[in-house]
Amino acid sequence: MTIGNFDGVHRGHQALLARLRAAADQLGVAAAVMTFEPHPREYFAGRARDPDRAPARIANLRDKLGALAECGVDRVIVEHFGARFAALSPAQFIKDVLVLACQPRWVMVGEDFCFGAKRAGNVALLRAAGAELGFEVVTLPTVEEAGERISSSLVRAALASGDLVRARQLLGRPYFISGHVVHGAKLGRTLGFPTLNLRVAHGHPALSGIFVVQVHGLAVGPVPGVASIGRRPTVDDSGQVLLEVHLIDFALNVYGKLVGVEFLTKLRDEQKYPDLAGLTAAIAEDTRAARAFFARPPLSLNFATSATDRIS
Repeated sequence: MTIGNFDGVHRGHQALLARLRAAADQLGVAAAVMTFEPHPREYFAGRARDPDRAPARIANLRDKLGALAECGVDRVIVEHFGARFAALSPAQFIKDVLVLACQPRWVMVGEDFCFGAKRAGNVALLRAAGAELGFEVVTLPTVEEAGERISSSLVRAALASGDLVRARQLLGRPYFISGHVVHGAKLGRTLGFPTLNLRVAHGHPALSGIFVVQVHGLAVGPVPGVASIGRRPTVDDSGQVLLEVHLIDFALNVYGKLVGVEFLTKLRDEQKYPDLAGLTAAIAEDTRAARAFFARPPLSLNFATSATDRIS
């Protein structure tokens, strides 16, 4: 097994998971991942009442689990990271969580892995416990590209700046968000631009703004669209984050369907307009820009992985 947050399951994670899969096959055991919900830094930011300290989320739990499965992971242990778990000493974590609950034979972590209350446990302590309790501990160096460590922080920075090409390079696949289509306020329909809506449960996505997208899971192929992800400042002061997609030349009852929204290029940042007329004009311009994008000679606009198979 291996242990970590695995936000985004980027190429650095994928290298670690490939090593995990190979070791599991060699030993004839299942390949398992222990991860956490919420992200530990998100939990501590909540306790400090300082939400800005929480890292932006690259992936929701569904998309993380799907990406882990695509990397050959057989089992995922999702530990609820709350007050009780945060208070575990390194010794308690090893005995109660790792050994008694998971019974691993082989554990792989990053070279800078820390665990237990106040991050008091380290690789040396884990390796010593493994020698005593019967599991092997190995470390894997971080994956670098052009001398730069591939990390979730790099992916977050690329998404925050709207650099979807860089995000795709780091992830090894296009960036997408999946979810079930929910009912909204139907304002888009009133404005002449009906949307499908996905809730963003964690409320702190790694990207925001207006994007050209394509939606998987509604038809045989991807459906073009233009999307807004953010807090909708013109029409909503609740602070709730919503992903809204206006589908281009596509009309179908989509409520309840599981879809994947693939982000292709950023058009602009989210903006507050003085009235609905200004908002409607902006949506119309965004839709024209999306149509122009799709009218260009086609690039590679399909998923590079089997993610769409799960959705369609």
